[in-house]
Amino acid sequence: MKSLIVYSSQTGNTLKLAKVIYDELKGEKEMFPVDEAPAPEGYDLVAVGFWFQGGKPDPKSAEYLSRCSKMSRVFLFSTHGAAKGSAHVKSAMDYAAGLTDKSTLAGMFTCQGEVNPKVLEKVKQKPEPPVWINDADYAVGHPDESDLSALRQAISKLQ
Repeated sequence: MKSLIVYSSQTGNTLKLAKVIYDELKGEKEMFPVDEAPAPEGYDLVAVGFWFQGGKPDPKSAEYLSRCSKMSRVFLFSTHGAAKGSAHVKSAMDYAAGLTDKSTLAGMFTCQGEVNPKVLEKVKQKPEPPVWINDADYAVGHPDESDLSALRQAISKLQ
């Protein structure tokens, strides 16, 4: 199996997940930041990781996901300040999956990721803070070993 792992990470949270995926996948594999990622064609599995901006994948990842339409298998992974099972996360992941159009969705994994304190301060000042702001305190220290273990299990099911 030939796999491609593509990620976008501002604070290192999503990169941490990408490294676990790279380590767990068997076969030929490559890993790139989204800015340097090759075209997704020619891979059996493309794993795309991102952070949320405005309730959607960050813009660079969203653009890359749209290039993954009609791929054989796509695995989505993300980190976010919102609670893992929240409507905010579900909506963002559904949006991401929709960007891949007719690809086969091999799976999804999300977990909280510690939010940059400067970003937190900035969003707390907004007249209408984002819906996830109250969950951000629980994201401190994530992704943790429990998150990484759950990701390893998800990856093992792909092979």
